[in-house]
Amino acid sequence: MSAEPVTILGAGIVGICTALSLVERGVPVRLIDRGEPGQETSFGNAGVISPWSVIPQSMPGLLPQIPKLMLGYHRPLAVRARFWPRMVPWGLRFLRNGSEARVRELSTAMSVLCGPSVDLFRRHLEGTGHEALLRDSSYVLAFRKADRASLSSLDARIRQEKGAPLELVGDDELHRIEPALSPDFKAAILVHGQARALNPGRLAEVLANKARRLGVEIVTTEIRALTRTATGWTITCADQSFTAPRVVVSMGAWSTRLLEPLGLRIPLVAERGYHAQFADPGITLNNSISDTDAKFVASSMENGVRVAGQAEFGDIDAPVDKRKHARLMRIAKDVFPDLDTSQPSLWMGRRPSFPDSLPVLGEVPDMPGLHVNFGHSHYGLMMAPKSGELIADILEHRTPNAPLAPYAITRFA
Repeated sequence: MSAEPVTILGAGIVGICTALSLVERGVPVRLIDRGEPGQETSFGNAGVISPWSVIPQSMPGLLPQIPKLMLGYHRPLAVRARFWPRMVPWGLRFLRNGSEARVRELSTAMSVLCGPSVDLFRRHLEGTGHEALLRDSSYVLAFRKADRASLSSLDARIRQEKGAPLELVGDDELHRIEPALSPDFKAAILVHGQARALNPGRLAEVLANKARRLGVEIVTTEIRALTRTATGWTITCADQSFTAPRVVVSMGAWSTRLLEPLGLRIPLVAERGYHAQFADPGITLNNSISDTDAKFVASSMENGVRVAGQAEFGDIDAPVDKRKHARLMRIAKDVFPDLDTSQPSLWMGRRPSFPDSLPVLGEVPDMPGLHVNFGHSHYGLMMAPKSGELIADILEHRTPNAPLAPYAITRFA
């Protein structure tokens, strides 16, 4: 290893995949995080790994739906009272990204990152002995009203244009595929050609261990400050400091705390998500299932059935809202009547979300050696491997095989 070393700040799945892409090319890598790799936000997601998750969060016609999303039966959207002053400007940016023309632009950029996700994860898992952590799957987008399941909707058309194999199924076929689903569901769109992680936290652990075996130095300490020096960067941590000629910031929702003292102000928010996992569920789900009304996803995993959802905008350090977990468990029982909810494991994490559903990715202008790779919103698990490859290309001075302008940190100026 003779290349100039790289220090990655943040050991979520994005940081881990970036470390693997670099070390496989012979670049010395140090990975720093306050906790064990992949056991924060990456731990708690729904496990979906999809080349076809190319639909941004802001879509045409969303504005009239917001009251129902916040006040209806399922209430998948919430804003903490103290967060409204930040939410209003962020929300206006978000809604401006919801025109059809803009959605199509964003979808193309999302496709670059999500498209190779399954293949790249399989490559990263090679030789670990844990290749079975990734299982071929479909995505079942389930609807209570059959007339809402349409292959002519904008999101379905965009997916098909990108090459997604979609299938529309009715009541009988849906319940043959997923017998645990409530009879209230009358139709579904099946998105084929996907995979799912049977344990996202263990997947991250396995890949971190592979990175360590390949020579990545993994340091567990709290990162407190990043300072520019004449020769590179100083990373001040709780119990020691490090110097580095090249740094990649991949700290998810915590990234802005590190970058703001450098004069970088960007519209990143902590979109807090919740999950409940049931250790002895009494049912098995054959695929990942989305309740399109409640905006949640359910999957069978190694340690039970997990349901994940709820988008709560609030301060990153705000306490858990127990009502969200109670609502999530109630909805889970509505969706899967035979689900045993008596042994729940409850969790809350923070999705790092920008108004356009894209991350920031690349070198920071006028700050030599400083790179960013964070803000992957709901799509972090599936965007992580390609994001890592692109950062590795940049650091290796190779021309990436995709335009990087959609992910530039300067796009918010």
